[in-house]
Amino acid sequence: MSLGGGGGAMQQIQEQLQLLEQEKQAINAEIQNIRDEQSEIDEAIEAIETLGTGSTVQVPVGGDAYVRAEIQDIEEVVVTLGGGYAAERDSDGAIDSLEHKKDALDDRIDELREEIQTIESETDDLEARAQQAQQQQMQQLQQMQQQQDDE
Repeated sequence: MSLGGGGGAMQQIQEQLQLLEQEKQAINAEIQNIRDEQSEIDEAIEAIETLGTGSTVQVPVGGDAYVRAEIQDIEEVVVTLGGGYAAERDSDGAIDSLEHKKDALDDRIDELREEIQTIESETDDLEARAQQAQQQQMQQLQQMQQQQDDE
């Protein structure tokens, strides 16, 4: 006797649950990357606020190599605007631009958290379906057992 394909449904649900978990992990990794970017922005803001004209800094030149340089004018800060564009700002304008970037990143984190909530809701629904399918499967097994006992 067949169990009505319950095992196949369970396997399909398990696969869907695994895909949802992978998606959730990828979103959490993206959130962590955004938080890392926000930390870099915080460091940049702190540097702009702390450093003055004539300060000596380490400037990355690529390949994990740095050179010592002197800041000629702290009121000339170049910030990226996105899309491959950059603009020169005074220190206050640079800080404002960086704060705006952080706010946009906060908004993106909120969007990603909403995606996680949706995934968790889908996961809960699938787990409930899995439990229901498992209960049906157990009932079918009990019925089969009862029929065999009756014979």
